[in-house]
Amino acid sequence: MSRLVVYQYPPCGTCRKAVKWLEQHGFELDLRNIKEAPPSVKELAELLDKSGLELKKFWNTSGDAYREQGLKDKLPAMSREEQMALLASNGMLIKRPIVYDGTRVTVGFKEEMYEQAWKEKE
Repeated sequence: MSRLVVYQYPPCGTCRKAVKWLEQHGFELDLRNIKEAPPSVKELAELLDKSGLELKKFWNTSGDAYREQGLKDKLPAMSREEQMALLASNGMLIKRPIVYDGTRVTVGFKEEMYEQAWKEKE
């Protein structure tokens, strides 16, 4: 069974559901508090690259930090590098949980998505 890195925020209900699902499916988890230690720009670049997702999928658009900074209007004018630096500066701006096994990345939690991405790893 592979060990998964899980960037999560412990008080987050979605994160707790994801961690519970992964533990129930026998995964060993390296839990990282995204608020206390957000991924670096380099780590984010690797996660983005391996995920195959657009950068906008990494934003926690429903979070207070996103709304307070008015990022909905600011992001379109920002470069990829500026966006990555902003994400790395505040883990609460990042959609969570992010699960990574060195090859695959999932962002957020939907049971169907986890079934597809992680169930076959057993």
